[in-house]
Amino acid sequence: MKLTTNIKEKTQNMFNLTKEQFSKTFDFAKIQNEKLKSAINDKIQERAILNLKAELVMRHKTFDDYNDEELEVLIANEKRKIKDDLKTKSLVGALALLGLDFLI
Repeated sequence: MKLTTNIKEKTQNMFNLTKEQFSKTFDFAKIQNEKLKSAINDKIQERAILNLKAELVMRHKTFDDYNDEELEVLIANEKRKIKDDLKTKSLVGALALLGLDFLI
């Protein structure tokens, strides 16, 4: 009787340990995914600001000519343009990889 209880306890402990390790592995992948998304969003933000600066130079304007809300709208528009451009380039690359260049 004592032996079966001891085996059950050890089995339960091993199961809990395995479950905990699996959970940690899943959390690590989730954390790394979030870090990657954050890094990509930061790069898109930087590029949007650079594009906006270039556009403002062509208009002979500066950031001081706009209030915060207008700048947020302008940066959001630039970010949207960058994301759309990345999507288009990714699609063209995937089609080229598949040999479907007649669709481009």
